[in-house]
Amino acid sequence: MARVKRGVTSRAKHTKTLKAAKGFYGRRKNTIRAAKAAVDRSRQMATRDRRVKKRNFRALWIQRINAAVREFGLTYGRFIDGLNKAGIEVDRKILSDMAIHEPAAFGALVEASKKALEYLKEAGTANEFESAVN
Repeated sequence: MARVKRGVTSRAKHTKTLKAAKGFYGRRKNTIRAAKAAVDRSRQMATRDRRVKKRNFRALWIQRINAAVREFGLTYGRFIDGLNKAGIEVDRKILSDMAIHEPAAFGALVEASKKALEYLKEAGTANEFESAVN
């Protein structure tokens, strides 16, 4: 069997790792051992942060919706409850965008939500309804 010299593949692997480490600080960009550890860790962080980014955007959308809904005298939780009771299925990303760019359409959704919350008038005390819908 022929002898296999591994210099070419090792060099290729090292080059690939060092290319991925381009822009890193200090020895992490040009020493293979440090670069390999840094690149491995950076890939772990990238994988984690793709999920974290989704959480952050959802939180941002909820904050925007809450701010927009409070102008109509509702809270975020009551608004979402009213939409669910009304059978309106719109995700938070679209609601946030509507609140910013189409306030009239968003106002219509708020009114539909308030109308769906009318059951609170008959069910409990007037205070419950007043705190839900002003």
